[in-house]
Amino acid sequence: MNILIVEDEERVADFLRRGLMAEGWSVEHVSDGETALEVVDTQSVDVVLLDLMLPGIQGQDVCRKLRARRRSVPILMLSALDSTDERIAGLKLGADDYLPKPFDFDELVARIEALHRRASGVYADAETGQISVGSLHFDRESFEASIDGAPLDLSGKERDLFVLFLSNPNRVLSRERILNAVWGVTSDPMTNIVDVYVGRLRRKLGQESRRIVTLRNVGYRLDAAR
Repeated sequence: MNILIVEDEERVADFLRRGLMAEGWSVEHVSDGETALEVVDTQSVDVVLLDLMLPGIQGQDVCRKLRARRRSVPILMLSALDSTDERIAGLKLGADDYLPKPFDFDELVARIEALHRRASGVYADAETGQISVGSLHFDRESFEASIDGAPLDLSGKERDLFVLFLSNPNRVLSRERILNAVWGVTSDPMTNIVDVYVGRLRRKLGQESRRIVTLRNVGYRLDAAR
């Protein structure tokens, strides 16, 4: 996931950047509204974290201009202004969410993930245990995997790998992380079993296998937007 932080307070921006990069996301930071508009126009951005009190163009105006340009990128406003009127005003301008400062970092991460799921068409139902990314679907209760409703015949490890990808859409998963999650921490890190099983899963996914992107010398990513 590519996140743009628009924040003029360096201490806050550095905290956000380091924390979000630790989540495995790509993060860019700018300190003014004009630069933020240029970045969204010229680069791929999945979520914008937008402070309201900025030099030059204020955060509200950045949001208004992005929506006027029909940029649909999810916007999460961050502000020390916590009144109901301020929240309503921000949402009416086109923001997708509003989080007052100071905030809990885990809540920020959860809100970013929720915005990204909504924008990318990823759906997860906590009550029924359903996970969907595009036409790919898994039912945690029945342990059934499917594509557009058609059952997928997966082995146990293939199913575990499938669920791991669906649970982490657009997030880069290193081979080491996949190995530990699916085969356990005692597995030999030099084995090529991850690549073998990714290959098997791709063959069973057919055309949907294009969603699994290989990042050379890094790992794999399930692309929710394809």
